[in-house]
Amino acid sequence: MVLYGALKPFAVGIMRLLFRLEVSGREHVPAAGPVLLVSNHVSVLDPPFIGGAAPRELYFMAKEELFRVPLFGRLIHALNARPVKRDGSDGRALKAALRLLAEGRALLVFPEGTRGRDGRLGEGKPGVGMLALMSDAAVVPAYVSGTEQALPSGRAMPRLAKVRVRFGPPLSFKPADDEPRKDRYREASREMMRAIGQLRDEQVAVRAGC
Repeated sequence: MVLYGALKPFAVGIMRLLFRLEVSGREHVPAAGPVLLVSNHVSVLDPPFIGGAAPRELYFMAKEELFRVPLFGRLIHALNARPVKRDGSDGRALKAALRLLAEGRALLVFPEGTRGRDGRLGEGKPGVGMLALMSDAAVVPAYVSGTEQALPSGRAMPRLAKVRVRFGPPLSFKPADDEPRKDRYREASREMMRAIGQLRDEQVAVRAGC
């Protein structure tokens, strides 16, 4: 937490200077209380750029393999990243995520579970819907673009590209007594992806009108 707060102003300055970071909808992110930020995922740069764009400190779920890298694993943990398995269910990660939300933190997750390609949105995983329903957190959709040009898959060093992050109005999910839990989890994830898709369409419309 201390390292996150110390590095964020410097990191945001770099993002604005080199990547012309443009942010809209910051007012949709609640200033306090549990928040589940759900975003599309196109580059490994997404977490730091969304974190830089958000008006409050974020926690992240990152694939557990990253934590095995010497020094790097300790660094990202100090910057609020928490490990999660990409394949299969991960009860330990779910408990860690629920604990963070119960503490009133803001947690960033990627419902698709992996990076998308060519700007297309994939299907949201039901586990993210389960997290939203079990935590009763405000769910804020986000859409990030430009990071795939700045650091596409397979490239080691970033290149200059304009990055945009757009936040949408919070969503709220409540369990339905007349609907099986697994179906409700899947529908919640689909609703999140629809909200992210709407932000993408708004972003495209704004750019077209420029």
